[in-house]
Amino acid sequence: MSFGLSRGREQSIEGYGFLAADLPTGPPAEPPPAVDPRAWFERPDRPFEIEIGSGKGTFLVQYAATQPEVNHLGIEWAGEFFRYAADRIRRHAMENVRMLHADAVEFLRWRCPDGIARVIHLYFSDPWPKSRHHKRRVVQDESLAVFHRLLEPRGELRIVTDHDDLWAWYEEHAERNAHLFERTVFVPPASAGEGELVGTNYERKFVPEGRNLRAMTLVRKD
Repeated sequence: MSFGLSRGREQSIEGYGFLAADLPTGPPAEPPPAVDPRAWFERPDRPFEIEIGSGKGTFLVQYAATQPEVNHLGIEWAGEFFRYAADRIRRHAMENVRMLHADAVEFLRWRCPDGIARVIHLYFSDPWPKSRHHKRRVVQDESLAVFHRLLEPRGELRIVTDHDDLWAWYEEHAERNAHLFERTVFVPPASAGEGELVGTNYERKFVPEGRNLRAMTLVRKD
């Protein structure tokens, strides 16, 4: 039971939430065994999309409802947000959505098979503004190579931020990795509200504050 975001309501993640700590492990000093998250769904053969940093699950709940024939995995590092989102998805009985409590980049780098996702969503990621913390940003040259490996041909990495310095970082990395990705215009999903890019809690907080939201889509090159 959690008494933070749940405000005293009993939460359950059963069937909808997975913990990286519970995944199979291999011998010490060897890479962990591969895990195919598509197997966590009743219909693992369906198209598959990933959201990195799902927060309380607002985007996933809205977006996945418009795509019932697509499986969606949200990955969240903050334990309280993960539990809230997984319980929220369970209460909505969304059979095409699952949550994972993990370091997203580490899970995707070491665990997942090639070519499993048609879209990776990255919205309002932590900007880690101090220079000494830039290595913690999700987008790095190494992580872009991981995303390229995970995406199917012509698969998409969709990015949105309100942070000026992080946007410059994204543009720099997109240009430097043009051999992996073609940059195209971001198209808001059907689940976004009028005037919204994606419709997350962060976006709905930032827009009234007058923040400048920017977005791009990176399409995997073969």
